[in-house]
Order: sequence, then structure tokens, then C-alpha cells
Amino acid sequence: MNSLLVVFAGLLGLAFGSFANVVAYRVPAGISLLRPSGCPSCGVPIRPWQNVPLLSWLLLRGRCAACAAPIPIRYPAVEAVNAVALAVLAWYVPAVLGISGVPGVLVWTAFAWFAVVSSVLVMVDLDTRRLPNVIVLPSYGVGLVLLGLACVFGGDWSALLRAVLGMAAMYAAYWLIRLVRPDGMGGGDVKLAGLAGLHLGWIGWGPLAVGWLAGFLLGGGFAVALMASGRATRRSALPFGPWLLAGAWVGIWFGEQLWYSYAALSGLVLTKG
Repeated sequence: MNSLLVVFAGLLGLAFGSFANVVAYRVPAGISLLRPSGCPSCGVPIRPWQNVPLLSWLLLRGRCAACAAPIPIRYPAVEAVNAVALAVLAWYVPAVLGISGVPGVLVWTAFAWFAVVSSVLVMVDLDTRRLPNVIVLPSYGVGLVLLGLACVFGGDWSALLRAVLGMAAMYAAYWLIRLVRPDGMGGGDVKLAGLAGLHLGWIGWGPLAVGWLAGFLLGGGFAVALMASGRATRRSALPFGPWLLAGAWVGIWFGEQLWYSYAALSGLVLTKG
């Protein structure tokens, strides 16, 4: 593995993380993505040196250079998370998935897109309780095209079939939950579940099962903690999208190990794939 590629992927992650912050702020507000960046408090345009991911926030000490309004820490946090995610993916795709060359680049790009989109959707859902179609639906096409091209250039066609089946399975399962309990599951969650299933399915059946279950465990645990602390009740509306995505990434990163550890404890005989 080339360490320089990992570093380059991390730098791309910083840049895409910065753009993710812009998308998460502007899309729900209906603001054009082509509009020049400015301070939300005073409106003064942000100069290029003030817009360097992570570094500018540190140099400015978390405040606007013009009006000294605080810049939320979530902006550099999102940039850092995306940098780490894309760098780790640059190691993970060839080292763990065993995919290199052109197929490896395409698979990395597909999962990198999903990582950046995940960060955008987490912020939007926390802010607005929405998962916009304009972000979720095009991501289906991006994922399918990139993973399909990876197969065309020598990748595993069975992985693509598994990805499509995983997409359909998670979409159908969440659709049924929404059908039974419309007040407990939003339509955006259903669409996002299919997108998560596409990427989990590519990794394997075990990661798909782990990612599927992890979202409910994480979301349920958080809800119980809020109710125990008196900060929520059974009727409180809590965003589930962030936990669905968190569960998906647990499945992507650790699903294979967790699945086979469970199988070993259960005495099951499983084969990979």
C-alpha cells in the first residue's frame, strides 16, 4: 500500500468535508451552492486563506476574522472526520477488501462519496429532521454506476448482485416498518436505508446484517439514555438518520469481524461472501 495515496485521500477528505459543511447549510435553506462563501453573522466574504479546511479554523481561533462571531466547532470536526474516513478507506479497499487497480479506485470513490454524503445527511437531519431527496436519491445512481464500473474493469460481479439485493432488502424492511408504524419511521429513513444497504451488501452478508442491527441498537440506546436523563419522552421525535448511518459504518468497518465472532460463539459454520 502506498502511504502517499492514504495521505492524498486524507487531504481530499478535508476538502470534501469543507464542501459537506456548505451543502448541509445551504441545501435545506435553498441557497445556491455557487454563491460565494461569507460569514453567516456579518455577511463579509470569506477570503481564500480563511477557507483552508481545518487550518483556517485553528489560525482564526474559531472566530470570524471580520466580526469575531464564533465559528461552530462542528465545521472543523466534519472536515477532520471526512479526512480520516477517506484516508482509512484508501487503506481498507486494497488491504481488507483486496481490490486494487482501477476497480479499487472506483470502489474507493463509491464509498468515499457515501462517507461524505453520510456527514451531510447527519448534519441536515439533526438540524431540520429531514433527509432531502436531492441528496439521497442521486447517491443511488452514483453508487450503482461506480460499483458497476468496478465490475466492468475486473471487479466481482457477485458483490454487485449482493449490493443490489442488500439495497432492496433494507429498503423493503424499512418500508414495512413505516407501513406498520408511520409515526416511528420517516420516508427519508426508508430511502436512506436502501442506500446504506447498497454499500453494506457490497461488503458482504455479515456486514449487511451487522449494519442493519447496529443502527437500531445505537438509536435505541441513545433514546433510552435521553429518556433516563429526562431529556426526552416516548413521544419525542428523534432523528433516526444519524443512527442508521452510524450503524451502516459499523457494518462497513467492523461487520465482517463481528459477524464471524458471533458465528464462532454460536457454533455456526459460515463462509465468506
